Amino acid sequence: MESPQTQPENLAYLPETLAVLLSGGLDSAVLLAEEARRRPILPLYVRSELQWEAEELGHCREFLARIDRGVVYPLVVLHQPTRDLYRTHWSTGHGAVPDSKSSDDAVYLPGRNLLLLCKSMLYCHLNGVREIALAPLAGNPFPDARPEFFESMAALVNRAVNGRLNVRLPYRQLKKAEVVKRGAGMPLEWTFSCIQPEGGKHCGRCNKCHERREAFHHAGIADPTSYADPRKEKTCTA
Repeated sequence: MESPQTQPENLAYLPETLAVLLSGGLDSAVLLAEEARRRPILPLYVRSELQWEAEELGHCREFLARIDRGVVYPLVVLHQPTRDLYRTHWSTGHGAVPDSKSSDDAVYLPGRNLLLLCKSMLYCHLNGVREIALAPLAGNPFPDARPEFFESMAALVNRAVNGRLNVRLPYRQLKKAEVVKRGAGMPLEWTFSCIQPEGGKHCGRCNKCHERREAFHHAGIADPTSYADPRKEKTCTA
């Protein structure tokens, strides 16, 4: 396991720095690359001991190395273990992973954004970063992906530490296919969406791989992803 991230006590980011909570998936990666054209970016990744994180984190690093960079600080990896919380959940390697026929509810991780935001917001506060962005999309059905949750979470953390951190949701009105279109020309092959990777690749069968394929298909853009199971790949309609 990767050792916890350490930072020098006198670390100072530029005042206009935007932290981006990077999951490695299409949405947060495209958001980061777009914002990096406008202002300094601090990428944050939170490790939770879930079964896909080794591949996901590796893809994050490769994506960051390949984008058109303005000021992008080194990736900060924070640790928020959840195996003791989720225990025998499929996300920790127990039981069947939701497949392409499962509903969106099947991939819900209770309190996921609550856990991710708590530590990343505190990191930002302690290091002088005043804004953090996430990439939930339109139609996200989960209670911790709603605007009112993020507003309440920001208010709670700011109250707890006497802070002034702002939470931004720039893609709240977008669908995933629209994100893919915005990412055209970016190294999207180095984004990662799979919840049951095989040999470092997307499995090609899980719920998230299906969602990814659908997004490229509806965007009319060729899918550059390498799937362990290529049988269900769709042809670009453009």
